[in-house]
Amino acid sequence: MRHRRLGARAAVAALSFALLGLGSGPALAHTSKPSSPQYTAVDLGTLGGAYSSGSALDRDTVVGSSAIAGDFEWHAFAYDRSTRVMTDLGTLGGTSSSALDVEGRYVIGDSTLSNGNSRGFVHDLRTRSTQTIGTFGGTDSHVAGISGSVVVGSARTPGNQNTHAYAYDARTGVMTELESPVGPDGTSTAAGTSLNRYVAGTWDYPDTPFEGGHAYVYDLRTRAWTDLSAYDNGVSSKVTSITGNTVVGTFQPKPDGSSDQPPARGFAYDIRSGVWSDLGPEMSYRPVVTGHTVLATTRPGAYAYDLRTKTLSTFGPGPGRTYINGVAGKFAAGDTNPGPFGYVYRVDTGEFTLLPAVGGVHSTASDVDRHGAAVGNSATASADPSTPDGVYHATLWTVRHG
Repeated sequence: MRHRRLGARAAVAALSFALLGLGSGPALAHTSKPSSPQYTAVDLGTLGGAYSSGSALDRDTVVGSSAIAGDFEWHAFAYDRSTRVMTDLGTLGGTSSSALDVEGRYVIGDSTLSNGNSRGFVHDLRTRSTQTIGTFGGTDSHVAGISGSVVVGSARTPGNQNTHAYAYDARTGVMTELESPVGPDGTSTAAGTSLNRYVAGTWDYPDTPFEGGHAYVYDLRTRAWTDLSAYDNGVSSKVTSITGNTVVGTFQPKPDGSSDQPPARGFAYDIRSGVWSDLGPEMSYRPVVTGHTVLATTRPGAYAYDLRTKTLSTFGPGPGRTYINGVAGKFAAGDTNPGPFGYVYRVDTGEFTLLPAVGGVHSTASDVDRHGAAVGNSATASADPSTPDGVYHATLWTVRHG
């Protein structure tokens, strides 16, 4: 699964636009190199409204959300990269919907119902049919990620007393409830899934504070829970990303007796070997994983940690944060602050490329594919000479060859 939960932050930023010390870890190196790839920005248009925003892509399809005529409602869309046609995926009877991710034939997202409640959905691009993801007796369900045909997310229990993670098979329509290691009274949420098999997220005991939590991995084949908080000897932990057999997240160490609370730290867990690694405080802010590299935002720039060599490097233009919204293969994408300016970063070479807007100045990238193409939103040309940006449209960036 490509990580893109952090893309939600970029999506919020897009809507706003529309409506307007190192510890004892490894040696640090700065690896960002001058931009070399040249990108072409493609305006994907809208569904009839003024605004749109892209959230994810794969080889064939871009998905996101767009205002429809009147700009009061937003619908999920799927954009065919070969025909350049944007399709309105509609809603589940309510007024709005949004698409979060796409993998092959399946688009996942959330939509309102006619009564205002929310449900996750899976749209099949081949059959043009939409499946509604139910609940466990409560009012709402939401999606978090997809791997193959397995969709994960969370759903409410009777009376909305609790939230449980789920795994939904888009091929069979079977929904599996993941309660918690302590049974149905515990809470659980899913951060992502990988290899059509593993679900990773956070669970907790009943009636615990919101700040609590325990990172976990659940094996859909063996139905076995692995409580990752057993490794960290901390107060709380949570999963932020899973790719292949690697899970990453953050944990809060227990107080050491001083007046200051110890800083949060990042961790990585290898599902195959069962090895858990403390990545240090540098990797504690929204860590994500792609291949053997963990990336996390810092100030200024961002960090990249190689799990094989245990080396840490920085990237980004500075002086503010470099946010990471999506990763795939050797690439990461996001936006910079000040800005925002969308970027694509190549992990193996250190190449850092700022992405152009479709007519204005500012942009943000929500996701990237394994070939370095990115999607997000950027400003169109402004009709007002006193402002640099017009309205924001979903934007596809592809590498310009030749």
